[in-house]
Amino acid sequence: MCGIAGILEFGRDALANASALREMCRVITHRGPDDQGFYTDGSVGIGMRRLSIVDVAGGHQPISNEDGTLWIVFNGEIYNHLALREQLIARGHRYSTHSDTETIIHLYEEYGEDCVRRLRGMFAFAIWDRNAKTLFIARDRLGIKPLYYKLTPERLLFGSEIKAVLAHGGIRPEFNRAALPEYLAFGYLSGEESFYNGILKLLPGRTMTIGPEGKAEIRQYWDLDASKPHESRDESYYVQSYRELLEGAVNSHLMSDVPLGVFLSGGVDSSAVAALMTKIRREPIETFSVGYPEQTYSELPFARMVSDHIYSRHHEVLVSEQDFFAALPHLIWHEDEPIVWPSSVSLYFVARLARERVTVVLTGEGADETLAGYTRYAFTLKNAAMDRAYRSVVPGFLRSGLRNTVATSSLLGATLRRKLEHTFLAKDGTSWPSFYFDNFFSAFGAAEQSVLLTSEFAREAAPSTAYKNVIDYWDHSSGEMLQRLLYTDIKTYLVELLMKQDNMSMAASIESRVPFLDHVLVEFAARIPREVQIQGPAGKRILKKAVEDLLPHSILYRPKLGFPTPWSGWLAGPRLETIREMLLEPRSLHRGYFRREAVERLFNEHRAKHRDNYDRIWRLLNLELWHRVCLEGESHGETGEPAVKMAGTR
Repeated sequence: MCGIAGILEFGRDALANASALREMCRVITHRGPDDQGFYTDGSVGIGMRRLSIVDVAGGHQPISNEDGTLWIVFNGEIYNHLALREQLIARGHRYSTHSDTETIIHLYEEYGEDCVRRLRGMFAFAIWDRNAKTLFIARDRLGIKPLYYKLTPERLLFGSEIKAVLAHGGIRPEFNRAALPEYLAFGYLSGEESFYNGILKLLPGRTMTIGPEGKAEIRQYWDLDASKPHESRDESYYVQSYRELLEGAVNSHLMSDVPLGVFLSGGVDSSAVAALMTKIRREPIETFSVGYPEQTYSELPFARMVSDHIYSRHHEVLVSEQDFFAALPHLIWHEDEPIVWPSSVSLYFVARLARERVTVVLTGEGADETLAGYTRYAFTLKNAAMDRAYRSVVPGFLRSGLRNTVATSSLLGATLRRKLEHTFLAKDGTSWPSFYFDNFFSAFGAAEQSVLLTSEFAREAAPSTAYKNVIDYWDHSSGEMLQRLLYTDIKTYLVELLMKQDNMSMAASIESRVPFLDHVLVEFAARIPREVQIQGPAGKRILKKAVEDLLPHSILYRPKLGFPTPWSGWLAGPRLETIREMLLEPRSLHRGYFRREAVERLFNEHRAKHRDNYDRIWRLLNLELWHRVCLEGESHGETGEPAVKMAGTR
């Protein structure tokens, strides 16, 4: 695990700037505090910061092949590298280390760009071919490891984090203003663009090949096909098969020469991973949990229950309101973009706790998106069926009138309004963005953005563009509705969750692994029939049954909480006013994005309990802090410096 960065210059006789490369790696030292390495060859320079996990003594990067014609920097873990190593040695390849990094470069020698199809793991890597004068860059199938780049007529810059690209020098960070509508809706950007003009993401399952003339060829080598369910089988077949594949994935993810642990929330997913790890290792494991002084939002009692059941060595950390807000600017700097969910902050604190005892943690990320674990899946299937019946008997003008009543009536309290807003009574069933994405993802839908954005900015970045990327994935999906919902979430929502997990864990210099996202396991899960996946409102039926021998019924079948954070409760206190003051400062309004009266209305509605606007306020606060920290260079509190004055801090 590490952070990587690189430069490829295109001009005749142009040389990669070695000092710039070192600076690009320096700013991501947190990703790899154990070691650093650089390789330059005329127009190219590649570098890395290493967190030593496999072959601690001999795995220094960059690594070359036998004759020094290929050089690689690599971030991630290849879980099948030992099996590949045996095959490659049998074909005459000679190894100089025991690291999985070297396996990739020999695999590239053998299979060229198709080497990625044989890798099982998480990865982002770059290989420089001295003979062909080409740079080959690849990212894993599901986007577990990040890779950003900036391509201009002069050069290619790439790195594990956006700040590494910006550190090359000569680049002025500028807001990608066209991205604002999608951010306001979803909190993240699901396509290749980032929040910075000209800096792009290499999307999951893609490779890029680029030569000395600067022409880049991007190729998709993997996609998830959920269109053809497995042949109808008895439920026991899916339960047994999934258990075998999951146990194999957890076992492979234990590959390490340093201590490992588990992030344990007390939910089904992380508990299953912890129980399987205990079964495989046959000894107590290290588990780590995070909670809050506000007991209503804390899952610590459930985590303790699981820990007691599997006899783990359990560790906990409490995050106070003061801790949360003091850390927020620094964590926005780590993420390079506004933070989507308050739970990211909690994740950082538990990662920091874990780093005191281990270097690697396994997590339960990915089970919900691959096994229909969120209640929104079952709800949407039922809501869509009821909507079809509703539209067949109720005229359009009456449906429109009822939607308006739900949105505006003063007779409805915030709680009842919020519940009704999720149903077919308040959503336009003829518009899928409204019916599904506005229902469960959007803080500001297109209609709300039209009110929020200034007229000048709305002309520049139309609110309707917010849905383009997710609708492209939805239109590309196939199969039954459930399979299409899962495919779209895996391609969008899950990728953002993984970025959050990667950045927050690496901020604490710890590697996080996601066995539920072993691609073979994901491909199997994607084809499980709907009637087996979901029965009633709850999902993950297959997983729960697969680990019934390992975990208590009270853990497997308790209601899902979803890593709650007391954010909404904190907004009931004086902090609401201090956040309002920040967002209405002349400095904030001068950016020209939002109408003052619309921002004031959000706070007034929330204060009066007419509408729960906590997610909208979170979205606006993070955008403002991101401008101050990442674009304007205000201190983010690193190395003990005072952070930008956060709302409510003293």
